[in-house]
Amino acid sequence: MKADIGFGGQSRAIYAENPLESRGRLFPEPDSPTRTPFQRDRDRIIHSSAFRRLKHKTQVFVYHEGDHFRTRLTHTIEVSQIARSLARALRLDEDLAECLALSHDLGHTPFGHEGEDVMHECMAPFGGFDHNAQSLRVVTHLEQRYAEFDGLNLAWETLEGLVKHNGPLIDASGAPLGKFKDSQLPFAIRDYARKQDLLLHTWPGAEAQAAAIADDIAYDAHDLDDGLRAGLFAIEDMRDVPFLADILAEVDGKYPGLEESRRIHEIVRRSITRMVEDVIREAVRNLNDVAPQSVQEIRMAGRCLVGFSADMTAAEKEVKRFLFARVYRHEDVLAVRKLVARVVRDLFTRFLAEPDLMPKPWNSGLGNLGEAEVARLVCDYIAGMTDRYAIEEHRRLFDDTPDLG
Repeated sequence: MKADIGFGGQSRAIYAENPLESRGRLFPEPDSPTRTPFQRDRDRIIHSSAFRRLKHKTQVFVYHEGDHFRTRLTHTIEVSQIARSLARALRLDEDLAECLALSHDLGHTPFGHEGEDVMHECMAPFGGFDHNAQSLRVVTHLEQRYAEFDGLNLAWETLEGLVKHNGPLIDASGAPLGKFKDSQLPFAIRDYARKQDLLLHTWPGAEAQAAAIADDIAYDAHDLDDGLRAGLFAIEDMRDVPFLADILAEVDGKYPGLEESRRIHEIVRRSITRMVEDVIREAVRNLNDVAPQSVQEIRMAGRCLVGFSADMTAAEKEVKRFLFARVYRHEDVLAVRKLVARVVRDLFTRFLAEPDLMPKPWNSGLGNLGEAEVARLVCDYIAGMTDRYAIEEHRRLFDDTPDLG
């Protein structure tokens, strides 16, 4: 049976994850009488402390720079909306796609990618840092809310999709792939792999692939939006990117003289629409070509099936190059990044040297830990901080906290 675009009310695709056939949880629990396993996972993620903290974590612009710029939380919500749309169109499990979108950034540090880069630098002697691996650590260990287990005890399918957000992590022989090819898998992934096999050598299910491409679509669109509204570049600068120039011509042709704020919104919404529709068309083509008869055949297909077409891949790379040059490397953004990098580095250095300065319960039982274990504890503490809390902790410990304003 060929794959086709389906919407609400249509049957689940044969290659979709079926919550009634979930591989279960690390710690067995009775089924919920009112929710599927993936709906239950979604609720646990939303009610987690790590999810709430996303509202005060940087996406691109630090919290003091304006109330209307995206935070890590608003980014996550936008990814979730796009992931659900893709899942609905492809007749996948929408709840699982939403779970993976909602949880994909739970392990992010304060201050966005600058915070992650500094944390990786600080943790280099102890195995490095990766925010995706940290997300796994959050949901399997650091969230300590339940009486019977650490973490959220999420379903196997949710954990698998979360850890393989960027595809397979190892090859069939067990050798690391991708950015881990010349090193080793992050500690959090290696640590959890001893407890449960997440099939790290395969692609994840289609729901995870939908959530991953939704992440790309969301941050391309909202970084354009935020960059424009921050005045880092002008609308006319977008004419240098063919994909954006075409959208701009369409908007200006239909709405000549449109005020700038509405013009920006029309450009952004059309960008999202074009990318989403491209993913749906390409996924349908790939699914028809592979004709998977189960989710396991999706995992063993050897390639991503839910992603951009070749043309959109090239166009999206041009958008990213534009954003890198005009937003991420803008002198105003770099100036703030330099300051927040110092905050994270100072906190790590100080806490590693004097871990008892961390508050309870982080400073408990330190006498039984080696240096690497203390470093991991410090890393967990700092990675969980919001931007504001990191600044407050720096002020508590240092007399020269940077003024981000």
